[in-house]
Amino acid sequence: MSSRQTSWETLASRTLAALCVLAALAGCRRQETFPVFDVRPALATEAVTDDPDDPALWHNPQDPGRSIIIGTNKAAAPRGALVVFGLDGKIRQTIGELDRPNNVDVEYGLALGGRLVDIAVVAERHRSRLRLYRIDPEAGLLEELPPAGGIAVFEGEQGDFAAPMGIALYRRPRDGAIFAVVGRKSGPREGYLWQYRLEDDGSGAVRAVRVRAFGLFSGRGEIEAIAVDDELGYVYYADEGDGIHKWHADPDHPEAARELAHFGREGFRGDREGIGIYAREDGTGYVIATDQVEGNSRYLIFRREGRPGNPHDHTEVIKAVRGGADSTDGIEVTSAALGPQFPNGLLVAMNSSGKNFLIFAWEEIARAGKPPLVIGR
Repeated sequence: MSSRQTSWETLASRTLAALCVLAALAGCRRQETFPVFDVRPALATEAVTDDPDDPALWHNPQDPGRSIIIGTNKAAAPRGALVVFGLDGKIRQTIGELDRPNNVDVEYGLALGGRLVDIAVVAERHRSRLRLYRIDPEAGLLEELPPAGGIAVFEGEQGDFAAPMGIALYRRPRDGAIFAVVGRKSGPREGYLWQYRLEDDGSGAVRAVRVRAFGLFSGRGEIEAIAVDDELGYVYYADEGDGIHKWHADPDHPEAARELAHFGREGFRGDREGIGIYAREDGTGYVIATDQVEGNSRYLIFRREGRPGNPHDHTEVIKAVRGGADSTDGIEVTSAALGPQFPNGLLVAMNSSGKNFLIFAWEEIARAGKPPLVIGR
């Protein structure tokens, strides 16, 4: 080999290495085009016994300070459980014997047995069922609704295609109908999510009537985190390795079969996990998406209303915050006033290493760095 060839190969090798470094730096810059700020939790809940996964929040309209957080303890039966916390983080109730409960959500005003009841619904993965509970507004505790043992979902499917994980509830404003949008451990590229109408079966028990299958899937990871914006009528779900998807929540909408947005495709270091919505009465607010980072997960904040002229343009990350929660799965967000400690709402985040949930006052998030976020409804 000639010295000229050696020099040429050396130059080519160095040029290639330099290009690789520049590409890596460019990738880093793409990830950090938005500011990231540290925030402090107001408090941490008591620990569950095994593995927390997802929180939901029930707002007590009569006494907001007595609202409750409902979290899952993701374990096989008999240790799997729903755990009810007060806003002081103390455990109020534990409902055991669930077989690997993943996600839980809350909705208000299901017509059942001649009255309206607030409900919590959890996906019980190993039994391919939804378990439903009435929220007692006086005691702030849960009691199971019939049918005993829950309602089967993904009937006719097998294996991971039949294993429910994510769930979000939707109350349609025009008629009060309540729907459950359910995700699973794995699924097809189209029709990954199934949507069910929850209704009285005529005897005071709940039945679930499937109304559609929808949702595109990249094939990378899974789809677990789902959130519904009741007031604006949109459902968001996290395609773990690909982005956040947005569809109409109403299965009867003329464009129910069309995806509205696909965003959050860059800037994530880990899986896309829990989603929450900070909803203001004027239609503005924020969509918060979890970036599951080991040791200190981040929460990326997008505009709920999109951009002027395009309500489905959520591409810009306004900013991100992190608060020391490890490998966060589920989150919950509300703008409702919840007593003197949380007058403008809060964010609840699952914290893997502590086996608990961290609670952040919205003011702490809104005022962290720039730009400041809106506060209150």
